[in-house]
Amino acid sequence: MKKILIATGGTGGHIFPSISLADSLKREYKIEITTDKRGIKYLKDINDVRIQTINSNPIFGKNLLKIFIGSIGIIFSIIHSIIFILKSKPTLVIGMGGYSSFPVCLAAYFLKVPIITYENNLIIGRANRFLLPIVKKILVSTEAIKGISLKYKHKVFFSGYLLRNKIFDLKQNNLQIEKDNLSILVIGGSQSAKIFSEVLPSVMEKCNENNVKFKIYQQCLEKNINELSQIYKKLNLDFQLFSFSESLSEYYQKVDLAITRSGASSIAELLNLRIPFIAVPLPTSVDNHQFENASYFEKKGYCFLLEEKFIHDKLSQILIDLNRNRNKLSLLKKNMIKHSDKEAVVKANKIIKKTLDV
Repeated sequence: MKKILIATGGTGGHIFPSISLADSLKREYKIEITTDKRGIKYLKDINDVRIQTINSNPIFGKNLLKIFIGSIGIIFSIIHSIIFILKSKPTLVIGMGGYSSFPVCLAAYFLKVPIITYENNLIIGRANRFLLPIVKKILVSTEAIKGISLKYKHKVFFSGYLLRNKIFDLKQNNLQIEKDNLSILVIGGSQSAKIFSEVLPSVMEKCNENNVKFKIYQQCLEKNINELSQIYKKLNLDFQLFSFSESLSEYYQKVDLAITRSGASSIAELLNLRIPFIAVPLPTSVDNHQFENASYFEKKGYCFLLEEKFIHDKLSQILIDLNRNRNKLSLLKKNMIKHSDKEAVVKANKIIKKTLDV
């Protein structure tokens, strides 16, 4: 069997598409995955796939000292990657984005191993952008991707968002217009949004003052659970708090609406499950890619976009309005039906197979 090495970043947004791809490819190929120490915790349950840790450092930014230290770290990571690839002997390397995938892809290039990359954001990530001249192909989640110059357009192949099979196996939630209290899922991506833990209590208090209550399922850091619990109990809310280590699948099937950061994987899962959402982009995301993701989905009629700087003033107003005007949520769900990524992995597999057969 030919061997494929999947080099991925360390966050859920990079890991989950990698798991989806690995699960599909391992039927025909031997699969290995490299990630950094952040990503190992997401890969504990994946079977028949060898996992290798190759740590790296970001080298982009304005701090010269961090750039220098990061560059030294990258050099050592490339050497580590070269040694690993020489031993592993993959036929193809697939870079899934993120700075920890970068040295593995560079090492593959030095060793003349073909490279394919995957980009799931609306703006191509810096690692993938740097690698464009040396890759055979780049798979993209949307045809509206920005940041790829015309001379590399021939390398771009549309696959869609690579999502885990269990997402498509979930029963899709149906909004009940007559329901007394809407159920809201609050998620912050793989690093849990601190801002939601800080803001949601006051937002829920304002909603209470307007005789509007919600059932809350909120993802938060372990250290915030006790404090939030006490606040929500005082507000007499129906709530459930959980950490990122827990699966979102059971919560997806219970909710009518989500409040989320706008990492590509998170919002793609909500979109394919037809769960309307309020996207609050992380303002410090690289190249403002989270805002671009949310803006694209909003223009498609799939979500509401709320910039973080307005969250204190506007989130409670939005929630109160949606509770009273549920047809707005129904319209979003109707628009979402137009989109599906169910065949994304199949498309990606065909492109990968063609590359290997050349």
